[in-house]
Amino acid sequence: METKKQKIGNWFRTSISARMLVVGFIFLILLIPLGFVKDLIRERETRQVEVIEEINEKWGNEVILNGPIIKVPYKTYTEEKIFDEKTKTFMKNYKEVLNHAYLLPKTLDINSNVNTKQLERGIYETVVYSSDITMEGTFSEFDFSTTDIPKEDIDWEKATLLLQTSNLKGIRNEIRISMNQKDHTLKPKFDEAYMSTLESGFIKDQLKGNGDSNFSLKIKINGSEALRFVPVGAETSVSMYSDWHSPSFNGNYLPNDETKKITNQGFEAHWTVLETNRQFGQQFFNNLPNLNKFAFGTSLIIPIDDYQKTERTSKYGILIIGLTLLVFLLIQIISKIPIHPFQYFMIGLALVMFYTLLISISEHQNFLLAYFIAGIAVVGLITAYSKTILKNKKFPLLVLGSLSALYAFIFVIIQLENYALLVGSIGLFIILAIVMFTSKRIDWTNQ
Repeated sequence: METKKQKIGNWFRTSISARMLVVGFIFLILLIPLGFVKDLIRERETRQVEVIEEINEKWGNEVILNGPIIKVPYKTYTEEKIFDEKTKTFMKNYKEVLNHAYLLPKTLDINSNVNTKQLERGIYETVVYSSDITMEGTFSEFDFSTTDIPKEDIDWEKATLLLQTSNLKGIRNEIRISMNQKDHTLKPKFDEAYMSTLESGFIKDQLKGNGDSNFSLKIKINGSEALRFVPVGAETSVSMYSDWHSPSFNGNYLPNDETKKITNQGFEAHWTVLETNRQFGQQFFNNLPNLNKFAFGTSLIIPIDDYQKTERTSKYGILIIGLTLLVFLLIQIISKIPIHPFQYFMIGLALVMFYTLLISISEHQNFLLAYFIAGIAVVGLITAYSKTILKNKKFPLLVLGSLSALYAFIFVIIQLENYALLVGSIGLFIILAIVMFTSKRIDWTNQ
């Protein structure tokens, strides 16, 4: 029995193939704790999203504003055939149906001042805002000439004004719309539509028989993540001013390049959208469709997401573990210094610990400092450990240089966006070339 164990031990110490198989098996085993680390990163990122959503929900979520819009009821008639038992014939009956027409503004000018602040809960933070919004514009006359609706079936006496919003809870003032110098208060209207609706009282007396009708209103609203507007005006102009330094302009329309300004103190942006730029007209009959997909505006983002950077770093964990074990394997084969499989396993666990250190430190410090601390701790630990194994200074210095270069290379890659694949491919090619030429020194005849 003792002789059999000695043969196995001698086979591992003398056979290159045996050492490669054992190190390969250890590498596969280390993928298990590396997978647990990736799950931990996703769990922490999910927790961050949940906390931010909870904060935003209490303050006020994303704001989308659509309107104002004039709503005019009108009657149509449907024909019904009723069978008369006495005469054995069908009689025609006309049933009255109430519908609504919707008129969008001729011009719409929006001015928005957005004041931001960052809210924190524990280690998590989000950006929220309070916005003062002014809307001004004009309505032209309804054009029923394209329909077969008689004038007497149009109920102008019950015309109202609508304003739709995605964030009714965030409104901080009573919204009063002035139309032709007469004020109307907009009140919430219960419906199950995609957006909450505010509706005024009847505005018949404020509608001009000929010419345009002017309107203006002011809104104070709390929100988070984004502020967007639907371009309901035949000519819509939007100006936005904010103290936030990292805006992301999104939606169907981008601000005018010549007027857009972004500095460390904030930004300003201006949009102009014409009816010809949209895919809908100025009037709707029967129902008002969902126009949210045409909304545009600004998202207020926190530019650095350390969880995303940590997750990107962990994707290179297989590369770091594999190359480090390969370096130790090549040292063992070339120098004939014995390295026990348990020692390989300890080195691999130290490499896995880099990611737990990185995510835990980055929750309290910036990512650069967290990466620097975690990298120095792991590289220093493995270098010191290798000195006790390899019994000289030359090979530990090789380990130190290899790991330092590898972690520096990974850090450069995760900072890049457009060139990450290019730089990564070139780096891997160079690493492969180094391994190929280093392996020429090995006597492969001893299998």
